[in-house]
Parts: sequence; structure tokens; C-alpha cells
Amino acid sequence: MKIIKADKSLEEFEPEKLKNSLLKSGATKDLAEEIFLHIQKELRDGMSTSQIYKHASFLLKKQFRKVEVSYSLRKAVMELGPTGFPFERFVGEILKERGYEVKIGEILKGHCASHELDVVAYNENKLILVEAKYHNGLGTKSDIKTALYVKARFDDLKDEKYFFGKKRKVNENWLITNTKFTSSAIQYGSCAGINMISWNYPAKGNLQDIIEDSDLHPITSIQSLSTSQKRALLSQNVVLCRKLRDNYDAMKSAGLSNEEIEKVSKEITLISDN
Repeated sequence: MKIIKADKSLEEFEPEKLKNSLLKSGATKDLAEEIFLHIQKELRDGMSTSQIYKHASFLLKKQFRKVEVSYSLRKAVMELGPTGFPFERFVGEILKERGYEVKIGEILKGHCASHELDVVAYNENKLILVEAKYHNGLGTKSDIKTALYVKARFDDLKDEKYFFGKKRKVNENWLITNTKFTSSAIQYGSCAGINMISWNYPAKGNLQDIIEDSDLHPITSIQSLSTSQKRALLSQNVVLCRKLRDNYDAMKSAGLSNEEIEKVSKEITLISDN
């Protein structure tokens, strides 16, 4: 494979040179090999060294950014506050990703009382009620009182029929929080049949796993947005990074300049795979 050097001369492409360059930039051996294999697929005769190394640098920065995003993800979810409404929207996006139709803030009449639901999700086979419990402080946990309330509400609604796509009864009861559950809440919820998801529960399929595995990073992950800009976008129901990409109208409405829009778009590319 012949490549073009900076002085316009041709030379054989040497994989070890690229790998050593990546190692000097801080990549592990495994990461350097992964980036090399990615670039190898795209190599063509006549490519320039600057093209190759620029792309390698981009891939390396993207990997480093993913690690950084992973570390700051919990803080980004916390920034969906101070009210719980953006978190409800975020939970709705998670369920949409799983193929459900979603309604936010629906009021359903039960056997004894009417109840406002944070999220109602449904597909052909299931009708799910979701309590999206948002806390402003990392140390605040959802306790057994919340689980008891969710179960009591479900019991009041489960025998009624509701029209979501078709007329049917509720199938499942979910409780999702941005922080953690107390041990007593987990014990009760498991016994009472509540599908419970917190930042670190269950061990697999917890909130962090869902966000990272499905590429559902909230816009609060974007460091180049100011707090006021994030709030303005959330007020437009723009919750996910990947739904903000190319949404120039939303960014303009949030007060971003053309230069800021370009910067945000580049950062989204580093955060989001889709």
C-alpha cells in the first residue's frame, strides 16, 4: 500500500508507525490495535499520511471522549432536573427505543380514584405504567414508601380497561429512578412484582447500562452547552443528543450562534454513535 508523505513522495504504509503514534498519544495497546484495524479497512493507494493520521486522531479522541462521557453520565442525568418532567421525557425515550408508543402525564381512572401517570407505554402485547422518580441529590434514594405507592396505584388500575392502541388491561408496573433504591424498597418491589430500575439496579440492565448500550445520552452530557441553553432545549422536549443533531431550529430557538451550533454538532458526534 503506497501512501503520500507530506513532501509528496510515496512510501509503503507501515502499520507499526501508526500504532506507535497512537501509543505515544496515550492509547492502550488494545485500543491502538482496534483503531489500526478500523483504519486498515479504509486504506487506499494514494492516500496521504495527513489523512490517515487525522482520522486516527479523530478515532482516538472519540474513544477518550466516550470514557469521559461514561464517567460524567450520572451527573448529566442529574442535570435533567430540577423538576422531574425532563426525566419523565427521558424515560419515555428509553421506552420508545424499545419499540413502545409513549404518553406522558396521562390521567387514568381506577376503581377507587383517578391517577396521574408519569409515563404510559404500550405496544401490541403490553400496556405498562411507569413511575419516573427523579431526585435532585445523588444521596437521595427511592424508599419503600415509593414502592408501596406504586403498587397501590397499580392495584387500583389493574382491573380496569383503557384504550391505548386497543382496549385492554394494564400488564406491567415499573418504577425507574435516577438515583438508587433502599434495600427495603428492592425487597418489597421484587416481592410485589414491580419492574424496578435505578442507576445501579439490577446488576445488568440498570439505567447506566440502558443509556450506554442504546446510545441514549441526554443533551445535558454536552459540555459546550450552557445551563440556560440546556434548559431551553429541554423545554422544547429535546432530550437526547442524537435527536439534537441537525436540529438547527431547536438550537437556534435555544439561542445558539452558528459557531456554537457547529461546536455542539461536533461534540454530539463524539458522544453519540447513531
